[in-house]
Amino acid sequence: MGESQAKQPNARRCISCRKVAPKDAFWRVVRVYPSRTVQLDWGMGRSAYLCATESCLKAARHKNRLGRALKTAIPETIYQSLELRLGAGALSAPPKE
Repeated sequence: MGESQAKQPNARRCISCRKVAPKDAFWRVVRVYPSRTVQLDWGMGRSAYLCATESCLKAARHKNRLGRALKTAIPETIYQSLELRLGAGALSAPPKE
């Protein structure tokens, strides 16, 4: 097993680009049990993780990767919330040197 494939504690995989990283590096989308509602960040149920990048969000939306991973329809409000987070993250990013 390669070093990059070694089991990391609390590691998750992005459903879009397949990158493995600690779970706090991703956005978490949850299909809550038993109500089957979809929400961000918290709740018990089936989860999918997504990198906080525009390319991963676009691919997940265009190819319905969140819907397939969670086995349910994803409300438009979820994608809108993630786009807002993406915009807010760009504004608060530290300047590059």
